[in-house]
Amino acid sequence: MERILITGAAGFLGSHLCDRFIKEGYHVIAMDNLITGDLKNIEHLFKLRQFEFHHHDVSKFVNVPGDLKYILHFASPASPIDYLKIPIQTLKVSSLGTHNLLGLAKSKKARILVASTSEVYGDPLVHPQPEEYWGNVNPVGPRGVYDEAKRFMEAITMAYHTFHGVETRIIRIFNTYGPRMRLNDGRVLPAFIGQALRGEDLTIFGDGSQTRSFCYVDDLVEGIYRLLLSNYSMPVNIGNPSEISIKEFGEEIIKLTGTSQKLISLPLPQDDPKQRKPDITKAKKILGWEPKVNRDEGLKITYEYFKSLSKDDLFKKEHRQF
Repeated sequence: MERILITGAAGFLGSHLCDRFIKEGYHVIAMDNLITGDLKNIEHLFKLRQFEFHHHDVSKFVNVPGDLKYILHFASPASPIDYLKIPIQTLKVSSLGTHNLLGLAKSKKARILVASTSEVYGDPLVHPQPEEYWGNVNPVGPRGVYDEAKRFMEAITMAYHTFHGVETRIIRIFNTYGPRMRLNDGRVLPAFIGQALRGEDLTIFGDGSQTRSFCYVDDLVEGIYRLLLSNYSMPVNIGNPSEISIKEFGEEIIKLTGTSQKLISLPLPQDDPKQRKPDITKAKKILGWEPKVNRDEGLKITYEYFKSLSKDDLFKKEHRQF
């Protein structure tokens, strides 16, 4: 049985990747320091012989005995609330952590896929964003700790590929949603649904004209799987190019949840991207991939998940020890 290491395994995306690679017949070694992840996301896998969990911070030396076929590096805070609270850890996991895992991949002769993000494009001046666009990022702004961490991740990954011959893959993930997202992590979809379920007004920033493109998690996982098994080493956008304004998206959530609440506006945060839409030409051509789940269908599944949470989960604030 081939073995795969998945970092950030107790997080939203990491837990879905654990499910997928268990289904594909791999022995999954899950690793997470639980700074933003939650064991509830993977507890259903603990009983399986082909699954093991390691509580570890990849910013420190990573040792995995035995052979490894693949490494998926998904350990990182991914929401503004998190990376503004823990900026140093955010920088470390994508720099020191990536360095450690690239070294592990080199020693094990394993292929490694690193999770980059559409945030490397910053507040883009090119729309939609192709992989060749270098971005418009403020390195010293509040979002710089995340944006530049991911840009460094890509640079060191390519350096290991070209200098050491490590088999590397780079995915640039656009906004993704689905079950197991944290309600209070500050991202737009769980924020809207959480507010609707609590009977609160839905908060938009600015006039809500900024756009996002939302990809359902199952589609994203399929794109990751195909990229990992491909022969392409340059970055690839994976996301859903169906673009919508935040204001229109808030109105969709109001309709979906049946809430009587309204949209209210707060000041736009610094460096908040005004538009976000992936050019997925490469994913279509190289991977034969494009999203299959439309937003109506994905939102219904996600809403049912959030409705199933306890009132304690719904009303609790994040009190993590960072």
